[in-house]
Amino acid sequence: MQTGIAQAPFGTLPNGATVTQFTLTNAKGMVVRILDFGGIINEIHVPDRDGKIDDVALGFETLEPYLADSPYFGALIGRYGNRIRQGRFVLDGKTCQLPTNDGNNHLHGGQKGFDKVLWTPTVEGESLVLRYRSADGEQGYPGNLDATVTYRLTDDNEIVVRFQATTDQPTPVNLTQHSYFNLCGLQAAADILGHELLIEADRFVPIDAESIPLGELAPVTGTPFDFRQPRTIGERIAMPDKQLRHGLGYDHCFVLDRAPNDRNMMRAVHVRDPRSGRVLELFTQEPGVQFYSGNFLDGSLAGKGRSYAHRTGFCIEPEHFPDSPNQPAYPNTILRPGDTYDTESRFRFSIDQGD
Repeated sequence: MQTGIAQAPFGTLPNGATVTQFTLTNAKGMVVRILDFGGIINEIHVPDRDGKIDDVALGFETLEPYLADSPYFGALIGRYGNRIRQGRFVLDGKTCQLPTNDGNNHLHGGQKGFDKVLWTPTVEGESLVLRYRSADGEQGYPGNLDATVTYRLTDDNEIVVRFQATTDQPTPVNLTQHSYFNLCGLQAAADILGHELLIEADRFVPIDAESIPLGELAPVTGTPFDFRQPRTIGERIAMPDKQLRHGLGYDHCFVLDRAPNDRNMMRAVHVRDPRSGRVLELFTQEPGVQFYSGNFLDGSLAGKGRSYAHRTGFCIEPEHFPDSPNQPAYPNTILRPGDTYDTESRFRFSIDQGD
């Protein structure tokens, strides 16, 4: 079995630039395919408990759907993952206005965030390194930001994602990875409501009807947001809960159980599909993780031979909290000249053989 990183053309952008797909293969036969456009994780092939290999990442076989109306399938997100109220914040006394591309608010970096740009790729040993300079004023953000994302596939079936960035002016930075997973495998064409989910969080970020934080960090105890013990995603998703109504299901940031300045790698999420035996764990240095239950998937998008129906994929996005530039009590997201943004997350796949 050939391990390492191979590459092949994946299409052409409207400006004539070629998009390349990089194939990472480890010694166990796990295969991950990543595009330099948007840093998109395009495919993740892992076995089930019977050894059957299937793709567990929602996405498309061709470039064009990613250019059109993809809901951030597999993409890198920046400069700021999640929402900023009214696209506005005050930084060092100056008001900054970002585009509002999610109703009244700013989402995932704007109309052309890091998911919609062509990164500069290099293969460095066993790692795929993507670099992008976000110019001063791009999507309204101050300062030139030099971002580097390193992808590595280990022989422990881990996808390691490391984000680094520097700036020449103070600017908010909150980078994340936005893959949609279905551990049943795409060939099964099943929803994710039977997946068993554990999140190491005793608090979450309540939101208003526009999915903007209310400013508090609420306990999960006695709510449908308590995943401190494994529960299926679908068990309480239809409960008459105001927060579930606001998110149309789960679309909330969970506050991980760590000290305020703790940057150690911790297991944040454990997801298990009882049918296939596939397990996904997220390890991260981030203070939070956005759990999204695929509420806006409606069957209008299709790829890889299947339709992406309601709740056929879930996201676990390691990140700082939404709207942090407007929430001084939240962990800081302002990067300043001379400092380096540096954070790592790991997505580990394994098999549970069952009873």
